[in-house]
Amino acid sequence: MKEIIAGYCKQLRLGSSIVQNYPDIVAETNEEFLAKLLEMELKEREVTRKNRYLKQANFDVLKTFQGYDFDDIEIPASISIEELKAAAFIEKQENLILFGRVGNGKTHMATAIGVAACNLGKKVKFYRTAALVNDLSDAQTNGNLNKLLKQLEKLDLLICDEWGYVPLDRRGAQLLFQVVASCYEKRSIILTTNLEFSKWNGIFYDENLTTAIIDRLIHHSHLLIFKRPSWRVEHSTIRN
Repeated sequence: MKEIIAGYCKQLRLGSSIVQNYPDIVAETNEEFLAKLLEMELKEREVTRKNRYLKQANFDVLKTFQGYDFDDIEIPASISIEELKAAAFIEKQENLILFGRVGNGKTHMATAIGVAACNLGKKVKFYRTAALVNDLSDAQTNGNLNKLLKQLEKLDLLICDEWGYVPLDRRGAQLLFQVVASCYEKRSIILTTNLEFSKWNGIFYDENLTTAIIDRLIHHSHLLIFKRPSWRVEHSTIRN
């Protein structure tokens, strides 16, 4: 009988969880058994979906807010810690700009928000900004730019880590602007950067392009300022 059930599940594309777990279901009626079976399958699909979204997000390292220290982070009144943890700003197509020196928890926060968003069923993609520009340039060279842009348009949240760490050439800057412009009021962006807005012209080398990018990013944005020292330096194994 178990083989027959397994065959039906395969034909119905129900996966293997039902076959593995249905013998453990305890129920007094057929209706109760069926309800528990369907509930089990829904939970299994939810876990599978979350794991798929986490994998597709391509995080460098999975991070959560467990034990995360919010001290010495200037958080604007427009958003609360609870809203950050719940990635609530995504529903409003708002952005986050995480500003501060290197090593003070910006990437950790961005990743933790991204993980929370994946767990809520949101589509997320994590990029080092230089890697995103390289992918865009390669796609344009290979005639696949529209395909990549359409993939990015399906996201709910795009995370651009280390924004401004590497200067861009004109083509890279224009491609990055195209992505930012396509996200405007349609999906959310998180940027982590150690550069003040006044220095962004040094990334793009075009004042008009820089102004256009900043204008679109800050219109619906929350600026968080990280004022603490580098965590990596404080916890380094190298001692003076």
